Amino acid sequence: TLGTQTDYRDGEAQTDPYSPEYVVPSGSVPELLTLATLTWGRGLPAGLAEVEMIERAREKRAWEATLPAMNNASQIAKRRKMMDDMERKEWAFREQEIEKLQNVRLEALKKLLQRREENQNELDAKRLDDHWQNHQKATEEKIRKMQHNFALMLRKLAAKRNNVMGKLKRRDIIEEYTDFASQTYAPLSRIGYFPDNHSERYVVKNFYLDTFAGLCELEESLPDSVTQVKIKAPKPKYTTTKTGFIKRAARLEVDLAQVHQALLEKKNKVKELKKPLRFLEKLEKPVPQPPTPILEKPSIEEEETELAVISLQKLLRGRAIQNMMYEEKERRLELIQELRTTHALQEDGQLLLKAEAQMTLALQQQHNLQMHKLSTLESHLAREEGRALANIFDFLSKELVRLQEERKIHAFVMLAERQRRMREAEESGRRQVEERQRQEEDEIFKQAREGDCTIDSYLEDIILSSMENTAEEQAREEVQRMAVEINDIAYEMESRRTRLQSEEIVAELVYDFLIPEAEKMSTREKVRQSQRKHIYAAHQIIHRDTE
Repeated sequence: TLGTQTDYRDGEAQTDPYSPEYVVPSGSVPELLTLATLTWGRGLPAGLAEVEMIERAREKRAWEATLPAMNNASQIAKRRKMMDDMERKEWAFREQEIEKLQNVRLEALKKLLQRREENQNELDAKRLDDHWQNHQKATEEKIRKMQHNFALMLRKLAAKRNNVMGKLKRRDIIEEYTDFASQTYAPLSRIGYFPDNHSERYVVKNFYLDTFAGLCELEESLPDSVTQVKIKAPKPKYTTTKTGFIKRAARLEVDLAQVHQALLEKKNKVKELKKPLRFLEKLEKPVPQPPTPILEKPSIEEEETELAVISLQKLLRGRAIQNMMYEEKERRLELIQELRTTHALQEDGQLLLKAEAQMTLALQQQHNLQMHKLSTLESHLAREEGRALANIFDFLSKELVRLQEERKIHAFVMLAERQRRMREAEESGRRQVEERQRQEEDEIFKQAREGDCTIDSYLEDIILSSMENTAEEQAREEVQRMAVEINDIAYEMESRRTRLQSEEIVAELVYDFLIPEAEKMSTREKVRQSQRKHIYAAHQIIHRDTE
C-alpha cells in the first residue's frame, strides 16, 4: 500500500551472488576448490592481484609434483635443496610485497603531507593578505586625515590673511545675492548644508531591473521565441511550377546568362583572317523551329471565378496575420504592461517578495552552517586519518626492522650451530683416537706384566676370544636379517603413511633422540663443572706443596 523512492541503484542493494552446493567425486581434487577462500567483495570479481596469486599457486603445485620421493635416500639432499630454494623465493616475494605496500602507503603519506602544506601555505597567504589590507586601510585613513587637516589649516590661513586687522564685518545681503558664487547660491557642505541629501528618493526604482529575483521573474515571463532563437533554413528557389511549366523569372535568368556568356566569348574572341577557300564547303541548313503553341482564350466566367478566389485568399491571409498579431500581443501582455508603467509593486507583492527574500536568506544561512559543519568534520577526519596512517607506517617500519634483525640473528644462529657441530665431530674423532691409543697402551702394559701367565689362562683367553668372535658374527647376521625385515616394513609403512603420520614420526624422533642427547650434554657439562672445582683445588694443593 506504500511506495518508496530511493536514491540508490538496484546494483548497490544487491546481495552476494548465489553459490550452489557441490559434490566432489572421490579421488579428484578440482582446482576450483582451491579458490574457496575468495568471496564476493574479498577477491571476487578477480583482479590482477588474484590472478597472480592463482598463477603462483599453480606453479607451487607443479613444483610440489616435481619433488623427489621421501623413500629414496639418495634424493633427500636434492629435495632439501629444492625446498631451501623455494623458501628463499617465497621470502623474497614476501619482501617485495611488503616493499610495494610500504611504497603505496608512503605515496599516500606524501600526498597528505603535500596537501596539508598547500593548505597551510594558502592560510598563511590569506592571513598576510588580510594583514596587508588592514595596514593599507590604516595608512589611507591616516593620509585622508592629514589631507583634511591640511585643507582646514589652509582655509584658516586664507581667512586670516583676508582680515589681517581682525575687524568685524557685517553681512552684506545685496552683495551675496549679486555674487552667484556666494554661500546663498552655492553653500559649502563643510558649513553643514548638504544640497544632495536624500536625492535617491527622486530616482525611479524598478524591482524587475534592480534585483536579481526581478530579472529572473522577467526572464521567466518572456516567451520561448525570445530566449531560444530558431533559425529557419532558406528554401531553395523552385524554377518550375506544380504543373511543370518554367517560370518567367527563371526563363529571364537563363536568357541573361546566355547573353552574358555570348558577350564574354565575343569580347575574348580573337579576329581571324579570312583565308581563300581551297575546297568546297557544305552549308548546313538550320533546324526548323517548332511551331509556337497557342493557348485558348479563357472565358469571362472563369476569369471572374479566378479573381474571386484570389481576393478570398488575400482576405484569409490578412485575417491569419491579424490573429497572429493578437496572439503575440496576448503573450506579451505582461511585458507591455511593465513597459507602460514603472511604479512600484503593490503592498501584497512587496510582502511576498520580502517573505521570499527572508526565506532565501534563511536557506543560505542554513546552507552556510551546514557547509561549515561539513568542513569541520572533514578537517577532524583528515587529522584522525593522518594520525592513523602515521601510526600504521611507524608500526610497519618497526616490524620490517624487526623481521630483518630476526633473519640476521637466525643466520648467525645457523652458522654458530654448524661450527659447533663441526667442532663436536672433530672432538669426538680426536677422543676416539685417544681412547683407542689408551686401550692399546693398557693392553701392551697388561701383556708386559702378565708375561709369565700359565697355559690355562692362555687357552682360556683363546676360547673366550673365539666365543666372542662367534657370538659377534651370529649377532651381526641376526642384526642384518632384522634390519632387512625392518627396512621392508618401514618402506611399506612409508608408502601408506600420510603427511600427518610423517610429522608425528619426526616429532617422536626429535623427542626421543635430540632432547635426551641435549639433556646428556647438559649433564656432562654440569659434571665437568663440578669436577673442575675439585681438580682446581687439587692443583692448588700440589703446587703449594711443591713450592
